[in-house]
Amino acid sequence: MAIVTAPTKACAINPLKMSQPIGGAFAFMGLRGAMPLLHGSQGCASFALTLFVRHFKEAVPLQTTAMSEVATVLGGYENLEQAILNIYNRTKPKIIGICSTGVTETNGEDVDAYLKLIRRKHPQLTKLPLVYVSTPDFEGAFQDGWEKAVARIVELLVEGPNANGLRDPSKVNVLPGCHLTPGDLDELRMILEDFGLSPSFLPDVAGSLDGHIPAELAPTTVGGISVDEIASMGRAGWTIAIGAQMQRAAEVMQVKTGVPFRVFERLCGLCPNDEFMTFLSDISGRPIPLKYRRQRGQLADAMLDAHFHIGGRKLAIGAEPDLLFDLSGMLHEMGVQVTAAVTTTRSEVIERIKTNEVLIGDLEDLEELAKTRCCDLLITHSHGRQAAARLKIPFYRAGFPMFDRLGAGHQLSVGYRGTRNLIFDIANLVIAHREDNDRPTPDRWRTAARSTQYVRHRDFVRVTERSFT
Repeated sequence: MAIVTAPTKACAINPLKMSQPIGGAFAFMGLRGAMPLLHGSQGCASFALTLFVRHFKEAVPLQTTAMSEVATVLGGYENLEQAILNIYNRTKPKIIGICSTGVTETNGEDVDAYLKLIRRKHPQLTKLPLVYVSTPDFEGAFQDGWEKAVARIVELLVEGPNANGLRDPSKVNVLPGCHLTPGDLDELRMILEDFGLSPSFLPDVAGSLDGHIPAELAPTTVGGISVDEIASMGRAGWTIAIGAQMQRAAEVMQVKTGVPFRVFERLCGLCPNDEFMTFLSDISGRPIPLKYRRQRGQLADAMLDAHFHIGGRKLAIGAEPDLLFDLSGMLHEMGVQVTAAVTTTRSEVIERIKTNEVLIGDLEDLEELAKTRCCDLLITHSHGRQAAARLKIPFYRAGFPMFDRLGAGHQLSVGYRGTRNLIFDIANLVIAHREDNDRPTPDRWRTAARSTQYVRHRDFVRVTERSFT
């Protein structure tokens, strides 16, 4: 069991975590026709928008209530009312997701009461879903905001069981964690459909942030799960929650609708996917398709091939708890030593990470631990690139944000195929880094030229060495 250590520094240097409001807004981006709204200052929304656009390389809908100093002191009712009316009149959204920020949370605003007053004052908003989530950015992290938003969506929008209580056994609810990419969701959708199941993802960022060019531009999210489909999730046969962060949302779903759930804390690795495939076979009544038996064999072979390159390496990893647990668990099974582990917030899974200590800290802590413990592989998001350069070790980018590489939304790590590709990517990264270090520098080439004489003879080159003493 890993020992969890809390931070002792007065401030974060080179922060690892992203804030709760950003995680909450990200969850609303997986809903069709949605407009995320940050109830706070303009700077909060500007910073979040920059991160999303740089990560996905797409236009991202995000609005703000633009709280000023005076509004913060006197209360933000008028700002919230005006923002909702402007969004309703100009963009015609299907749903507005409202996330609080540190500004409004410190003031202690009763946003739920504000929304009741706004609906009473403006009858045209009666049928428009307004979902408010408390996400103060002075506590928690990205994963916490996502978790709260999904649980709140289930609580407010999912309808209870119908009168006859009948469910469709082929219909499956999937509650993915924020550590899964749009590419991961597409892979999971294909796997579930191959078992004859009809999945509904909440949220479904694969439909809205997968990098496709829409038929026509829209001011709200394009793609994702609709409000009507969310309402019908109570008629599913099962709920599959992926990541420990989705436990709460799955419990809310079960209490409200009676739909049983199963939590898969990991879907990266051989054994976790064996359990996942067996579960899908049980609930669908179908055997595991031959394509996945073949993919399992490919993964096993990839693990054998890559073990010679990454087995025994010392890993430094910094990520949100579920992503940290997922990636470090798979690499530990490959023989990697998880020597330095840093995360962003508390979670029940971090105590089960295969390492001695997990620090809730920042990227400076991760760099210091990696240096002290002689790590030779670093995994974190793009803000860790300077630390990897100083440490002169291979650097694999994972998590949010990833702004200095293309294809962040299509990165794949779930299923047999995703795990296989991830192993190859990390192993090839290690091989390339070793080759770069072994390549002669200009100084080494000049030294070799002074001590070696090349003589051409007919169709071959004969090398003779002599000393220039």
